[in-house]
Amino acid sequence: MAVTDAALCAPFAPLVERIIAEAQVIDDRIIKIDHFLNHRIDAVLMQAIGAELARRVAPFMPDLVLTAEASGIPPALTTALALGIPLVYAKKYAPLTELPAYSRIVPSPTRGGEYRLAVARTVLPADARVVLIDDFLANGGTAAALADIVAEAGARLVAAGFVVEKTFQQGRERLAIHGPPPVAVLAQVARLAGGRVVMAATAQR
Repeated sequence: MAVTDAALCAPFAPLVERIIAEAQVIDDRIIKIDHFLNHRIDAVLMQAIGAELARRVAPFMPDLVLTAEASGIPPALTTALALGIPLVYAKKYAPLTELPAYSRIVPSPTRGGEYRLAVARTVLPADARVVLIDDFLANGGTAAALADIVAEAGARLVAAGFVVEKTFQQGRERLAIHGPPPVAVLAQVARLAGGRVVMAATAQR
């Protein structure tokens, strides 16, 4: 049975409720939920996030989870545990660092500057069926870089999963050039306005 976009991106209530109740919005541009998602981590919620992402991407039969350090590791790890498959995370280096690895230079719009994402050739086999997992899909720079690395390795990108997507940014479009892969999202933010978060499901009413 085909998996629909609606099913892949249905709001995950435990997460959406936390975002609406607790998110901080800075300059109607940045959403901060690091007190439970990626700095201080609510381990019980993160386990539930991983289980739900795993349920949504399992039909695409991945055999390896790929993410980027550091914020992508918690959801990627719990997803990999739920799927029972290995996790590989791309390491971050200074942009001028040359490495014997698959790598891409990625701009950082929130912090400024650039960094290099690198994955050792020995940990990403050419026959891997890869699912990308990350905490946010916003401008898509990290996701696109990881997808490029998968392609360079000769592996197959079968799906991608994100905890939160800012639908008003171009992340999904940047990822679309790689297939596009099926994308699972647990919470979609339609916009940040007046210091509050407007979720996609609410915006469509």
